[in-house]
Amino acid sequence: MRIAMVGSGYVGLVSGACLAQFGHDVTCIDKVADKVAQLRKGKIPIYEPGLDKLVGDNMRAGRLTFDTNLAEAVGNADAVFIAVGTPTRRGEGHADLTYVRSAAAEIAEALRGYTVVAIKSTVPVGTGREVSRIIREARPEAEFDVVANPEFLREGAAIEDFMKPDRVIIGVETKRAHDVMAAVYRPLNLIQTPMVFTNIETAEVTKYAGNAFLATKITFINEIADLCEKVGADVHDVARGIGLDGRIGRKFLHPGPGFGGSCFPKDTLALTYTAQQANAPQTIVEQVIVVNDARKKRMAQKVIEFCDGSVAGLTVGVLGLTFKPNTDDMRDAPSLDIVSALEAAGAQIVAFDPEGMKEAARLMPSVTFAESAYDAVSGADVLVVITEWPEFRGLDPRRLMQLMRRPRIVDLRNIFNPDELRSLGFAYEGVGRRRVLAPSVINKLLGNNSKISAQDPEILSSSSRVSGPA
Repeated sequence: MRIAMVGSGYVGLVSGACLAQFGHDVTCIDKVADKVAQLRKGKIPIYEPGLDKLVGDNMRAGRLTFDTNLAEAVGNADAVFIAVGTPTRRGEGHADLTYVRSAAAEIAEALRGYTVVAIKSTVPVGTGREVSRIIREARPEAEFDVVANPEFLREGAAIEDFMKPDRVIIGVETKRAHDVMAAVYRPLNLIQTPMVFTNIETAEVTKYAGNAFLATKITFINEIADLCEKVGADVHDVARGIGLDGRIGRKFLHPGPGFGGSCFPKDTLALTYTAQQANAPQTIVEQVIVVNDARKKRMAQKVIEFCDGSVAGLTVGVLGLTFKPNTDDMRDAPSLDIVSALEAAGAQIVAFDPEGMKEAARLMPSVTFAESAYDAVSGADVLVVITEWPEFRGLDPRRLMQLMRRPRIVDLRNIFNPDELRSLGFAYEGVGRRRVLAPSVINKLLGNNSKISAQDPEILSSSSRVSGPA
């Protein structure tokens, strides 16, 4: 099939390359001439593992091309995908559909013959109808159908997510459009990928509902981690214990400094805005947003408290700046709030991230950027892990001990073994990790009539299992 991908950003580029890998002839369109020129040379503007090879292979095979000429690509296409940005509109949380509407107007003028217009951008409910209206008003005689086909790509694993997805959601309302979309995704049918064909509004809600639910799971386990710290439990064992329940599942139960990125913050806001407009408020998701925003700021305070209440004049080594590993995306990354708060408290920040430092340098002009993880911790008074890049898990604790001015680690992703570090002499603080509770704390938890003492064998046994500062 002949496919035009309008928008060559993250979603458009990954989707276009993967559709070309399926065997379709794909043209990715972008208005930025320099970007198109670089893509034609095989230079990828984003970091996504395996994307450079996938693009190069399909360009050489003649299945993937890049152009600024929307009219020609759309006029020759069987299916046109809209994959432009939908940023949060300033001041209100609603998705800005400026680029979607503009794309729809240009597509309308270029249509020749029956064409399916598929919206892959993340858009609020009603956008499919709006796009259809724009095209119909501009070209009453045009033969087309608009469908909703939301993406579910995880940055860092986007190619696998497209090629081997959990499901494909398609909002479609005519058999003709159904057959075109079935042909687009035929290679996935061959591997028995679940295809959910529904109406346009349902597909639009499904995208937002999925991301909101995952954001809720993250926020839930983060609050449970806070409880674990207060009562002497370990959040990892709790997460495993509840995750083994098939109704809950294991994924997205990893405690940390809060969610960020291009999807969860934007999509939760857009969902709550749409729900308010529809008089169906999503109070759980609204609270998730509030708790997550507060958590990012709370993590900076966690570091300050660990450093005896002040980081003024201290050198803080930071590992990881992007919102998650295997991406260079800094959008709404927890590091932005954490680093800013530590700097405001008087700390000097030396940071390292395998892929995100170019963008971070623009957003964090006063941060010193190191050439490696070990360089970032050299001479540091405390090390703070913000993003769990795989290479950080292999760092040698003994070498860290030699390089640091003071052996203190605040591990916001729990990538290190607390017992090992404490046995080497590190002061260690994780997220939701087991602590030894003072008898007074236990008595408070059990009620005023409890009289557990420091000589209680359970307390002594617990103390012997965990060494180092709490």
